[in-house]
Parts: sequence; C-alpha cells; structure tokens
Amino acid sequence: MYIETVQRPKVIAVVGPTASGKSSLGIFLAQKLGGEIISADSRQVYRGLDIGTGKVTKKEMAGIPHHLLSVASPKKVFTVDDFVKLGEIACSQILKNEKTPIIVGGTGLYVDALLGRMSIPSVPPKQKLRAQLEKKTPAQLLRMLQKLDPTRAETIEQKNPRRLVRAIEIAKAIGKTPPKKAEEKYEVLWIGINPPEKKLRKNIHARLLARMRAGMVREAKQLHKQGLSYKRMEAFGLEYRSLAQLLQKKQAEKEMISELERAIQKYAKRQMRWFKRNPDTHWIRNKTEALRLAKEFCGR
Repeated sequence: MYIETVQRPKVIAVVGPTASGKSSLGIFLAQKLGGEIISADSRQVYRGLDIGTGKVTKKEMAGIPHHLLSVASPKKVFTVDDFVKLGEIACSQILKNEKTPIIVGGTGLYVDALLGRMSIPSVPPKQKLRAQLEKKTPAQLLRMLQKLDPTRAETIEQKNPRRLVRAIEIAKAIGKTPPKKAEEKYEVLWIGINPPEKKLRKNIHARLLARMRAGMVREAKQLHKQGLSYKRMEAFGLEYRSLAQLLQKKQAEKEMISELERAIQKYAKRQMRWFKRNPDTHWIRNKTEALRLAKEFCGR
C-alpha cells in the first residue's frame, strides 16, 4: 500500500551562548543560501532595547531581512506564545518567497517552541498567585521552582523575578517543563556554536565594554525618560537590571560592570546546558563547516 509522505519545510537553526558569533554566522549563511533571519531573542523583540541586548544594526545586517526584532513595546509583556505565533507567520512568508528561514538566537525556549521540540501550554496569568509570588525575593522564587521543575530551574535566569514567577505559574498549572511534541512542523538543521570557555569569556568582556562605549547607559536613561519604570527595566534582567541599579545610584559603574560580566558568563553556561540537551545539534568549528552542512541540507 502506497502512503504519500508530506515533505516538511526546511529551516536552519543557529544556536549557542551569548557572544559566540550567532548573528554573524546567520547572516553569512543567509548570504550564501538566499535566506532570511528570524531572531529568537526574548529581549531583542522589544523596541528601544538595542545596545544593551546587542541587537544587530542595519549595517551589520548587510541587506539580509531580519524578522522579530523590535516588534513589541517594552512596557508590555511579550510571551513565548506571542513569539511562536509571529515566528510561524515569518517562516510562512519567507518560505512563500522561496527563501530559507534561518532562526538565530540564544533564547532556547523560543527556538524549541517555534521549531516543535517543545509544546507550549496555554496558561493564563493568575493574578492572585502572582501577587503572592511578587512579594518573594528571586532566591526564594528559585527555591520554589527547583522543587516544582528542577530542569527549568537549571536553565532559567536565576535573578529575574518576572521569568521565575511565570515559570512557577506554569509549573503549578501543568507540572514540569513541557515534553517534546510528537509531530514537528519543520525539518530542521540544528547548527550550534560553542567557543572554548577562555575565548567566550574574552568575547563577553570585549563586547560589554564596547556596549558601554556605544552608549548603553544613555540608552537606559532614554528608556526611563520615555516612561519605562526602573522596576520594569530590572525585569529584563542582565544588562538592564544592572543599568537600572546604576541609574538609581544603587551601584557604582565599576562595580556594576564587574558584577554584570560575571552574570553574563553564568547566563552563557545556562544557555549551553539548555542547547546541549538537543542531540540533533551539529557543533561546528567554523563557518566553512556550517556552510557545508547547510548546503547538503538544502540540496545545493
């Protein structure tokens, strides 16, 4: 008996820790293959969060279309469900134009949700629970999450109360981190970048200082002037939490940079723990290897 198989659309995913060179590799592959980029970054979706998030500039894009950058107001919460909906629309548009969608980003939850490795539950906010949780410190929230969902606790940004509260909310509603979907929408080539630890630390240090020189503090001041509260700014974590504390004079600049650098290094390790769970990822050594894999995958 002949059973017709439906060919799934081909998508490339470029993943890895912060400062590993994902954006550069994604643009390179898009240039060589005729692709377009879909950014999978939980903070780059917000307008105005540019320097602090390392958002790719128009010049760096080199003419390659980028999707899901600056699509949300920083005053409003943008969820993984929002990302999946917009990401699927972007994928559909790119494929319709006979281009290759290339998902590039360090937010593992976003990438996995969009590409079908993880089912995302529809859990509406519970204001009563949130009111109780918001009274707790990040350390207390983390301990709660560790009991409810140890896997999510290991990869989450551990000083970000907004994300901790949402993770606890989901865990209380449905249990542990959602399992892999039985049916995936896309055929995916997973390309991973994992620089040696010494090199990554050097990249993180250099990039942080470059962002400070580029006006990261000025950007945070402007965001606050436009109505973004310091509490909301801190909820974005990492750079913006540190910048909010600096602007409120809770930290000196030198101390802020030193603590922030350590926090980014820890974040990079959590990212890698997440990405290493995917056995389908090809951990490449250079752009040439990535291009060879991509050409074979696309049938070029």
